[in-house]
Amino acid sequence: MQLRTVLCVACFVACAVLVSASPSYADARNDAKTQVEFGINVAQRGLWREAIYRWEKAVELDPTYAAAYNDLAIAYEHEGQLDKARKAYEKALELAPNNSQIRQNYELFKEINDRTGSGKDK
Repeated sequence: MQLRTVLCVACFVACAVLVSASPSYADARNDAKTQVEFGINVAQRGLWREAIYRWEKAVELDPTYAAAYNDLAIAYEHEGQLDKARKAYEKALELAPNNSQIRQNYELFKEINDRTGSGKDK
């Protein structure tokens, strides 16, 4: 019985160390949201390269954050990086296939760029 208690305590301590050593999903999402908000702020001031940096950081922090990929796609599109924009839109839709805003942005992107034949990066 005493050995079992020691093992349970050791297991609990090991789990606590693992949990505290790695950031939680909620922390990663919150950090990513902070980056997205900062990116929106600088994009509104015309600082698109800084916005791209922030949104790239956001998707690095939380690779499941569809809205960050959508914002990144918009910024890539604005900067003429159309291949990157297409990939970011596709990733956003892969993560959130029912998100109508992302779908609408991507459809508009395709309509404009497929029609004009500007599917390549500048």
